[in-house]
Amino acid sequence: MNEQQNQQSGRTAIVTGAARGIGAAVAKRLSEDGFAVAILDLNEATCKPVVDEIEAAGGKALAVGVDVADEQAVQAAVARVAKELGAPTVLVNNAGIIRDNLLFKMTADDWDMVMGVHLRGSFLMSRATQKYMTEARWGRIVNLSSTSALGNRGQANYAAAKAGLQGFTKTLAIELGRFGVTVNAVAPGFIETEMTAATASRVGMPFEDFKAAAATEIPVGRVGRPADIAATVSFFVREEASFVSGQVIYVAGGPRA
Repeated sequence: MNEQQNQQSGRTAIVTGAARGIGAAVAKRLSEDGFAVAILDLNEATCKPVVDEIEAAGGKALAVGVDVADEQAVQAAVARVAKELGAPTVLVNNAGIIRDNLLFKMTADDWDMVMGVHLRGSFLMSRATQKYMTEARWGRIVNLSSTSALGNRGQANYAAAKAGLQGFTKTLAIELGRFGVTVNAVAPGFIETEMTAATASRVGMPFEDFKAAAATEIPVGRVGRPADIAATVSFFVREEASFVSGQVIYVAGGPRA
């Protein structure tokens, strides 16, 4: 066990939206870092493959099905994690959905669903877990924002939610800092996931062509991978990052803000 794993051994992390994509990569990375990891997603069965992979590698994980926008469900899920894995002192608010459309076509349901998962969900999860962090006098919250927070055509709802998460992050950093809890945000650019593959399909472009086109606009010349985001989250939750709080890091292959 290396020094990083030693520091995190015995601690429990929760990752929402962790059945696939960025969330799954973050969960696996935190397990490698020594955390017991709760894999939360809408359907518990879809979390099982990630749990199995972590356990096969010698880690400890738990699958939990929860709608992060449901207050009672969140309270029950966090209580279950605390009972079965241990008090959660790391939270990664990754759960998210998209309901893209131009403003004049966007329905109120499109708006409400995106706000519900991203903002209400992050609020409910953070409120439910902060008591464990403040009692321990140590904690880490990492929120997943996006480069879309800077504005993106067809994403008024998503952009507003991701920008809102940045204000949420900075406010929690101010409120929770005196308890030894840091709160930061990661804002990914184009990341190769099922979500971006679905976007390519929706616009009628082969995914490889879609990625190649995106890469031409990125200074480092490639699109991102879930592991790129996981590595940044891993930094934020370390002991060495205890003086970094209220920050937003754009992981986008170039300067975005």
